[in-house]
Amino acid sequence: MTICELKDLTKRICEPYSPAGDEAIIAEVIGKEIEGLGLDISIDALGNLIAHKKGTGPKVMLAAHMDEIGVIITHIEEKGFLRFASIGGQRPPSMLSQRCHFANGTIGVFASEPIEPGQQMELSKMYIDIGCYTREEALQKVKVGDMAAYYGECIDLGKVMVSKALDDRIACVVLIGVLQQLKDKELPNDCYFVFTVQEEVGLRGARTSAFAIDPDYGIAVDVTGTGDTPKARVMEVSLGKGPTVKVKDASVICHPKVRRFMAEVAEKHEIPYQLEVLESGGTDSGAIHLTKAGVPSGVMSIPWRHGHSASEMVDMDDVANGIKLLSAILESEFPK
Repeated sequence: MTICELKDLTKRICEPYSPAGDEAIIAEVIGKEIEGLGLDISIDALGNLIAHKKGTGPKVMLAAHMDEIGVIITHIEEKGFLRFASIGGQRPPSMLSQRCHFANGTIGVFASEPIEPGQQMELSKMYIDIGCYTREEALQKVKVGDMAAYYGECIDLGKVMVSKALDDRIACVVLIGVLQQLKDKELPNDCYFVFTVQEEVGLRGARTSAFAIDPDYGIAVDVTGTGDTPKARVMEVSLGKGPTVKVKDASVICHPKVRRFMAEVAEKHEIPYQLEVLESGGTDSGAIHLTKAGVPSGVMSIPWRHGHSASEMVDMDDVANGIKLLSAILESEFPK
């Protein structure tokens, strides 16, 4: 897949609406992207999209979550403004004046009551303006319990792309790229590519799908923060220096033999990579590695800036190298 094709795929995958708990739209989009690749494709009871590429060796589960952060409407005021609660880790300052969309196509703008000097912006002070003047008018478009997610175009800035929902749709792009690259190859591993639901609210889809698959190994693919912006928290990871092999985050200490194996494959194939220690946050491996009697697990991450906002950023060379690394890993024999 060329970089141009990778960018087009990223746009198709990132722009659709699908907050955690309402992933049907993006599941359909991803399903169409991978049909015709010789896979057994299914959707489980919770909504995880599972693509099975049969192989002869141990069962390997790859997980990339297809949900995105969002909000849920809790109250509609008499003048038509919408109050809401968070779905996933929202950051109020980055929400202000951004647009959101609902499943039915309704567009809104995040706004806030006046904030006094010294006060912090909080979700309780915020509302969504959908251009209505009365509660009755608003109820024709939105009801309590409806969900919304950031709305916006995926923008090509040359080497990097900017979009909402790169967490974690860019990892979905990686899995799709790997499936395309390995389409006609016999693998030494029995591979389950799982596009999981509800990661942003507690790794829920990974937990149930891992229980059903009962893998021998697990690898989550996600995004990770960087330490390369002005006065950023000290961290080794930078944009444009390759995908990461995670050592630890708040949800998992990656299994040493899986971590070493992933790094050795990268070095063997001369694929640039970075070692990642993330002090907070987690990935689907946090649920996978605790499944049943335990699953040796690792994580490959794509470096990412401006997290949990409407304008997240990734370097497409990191994405391309992530596809190369994960493909090479699946074509290799896992350590005993």
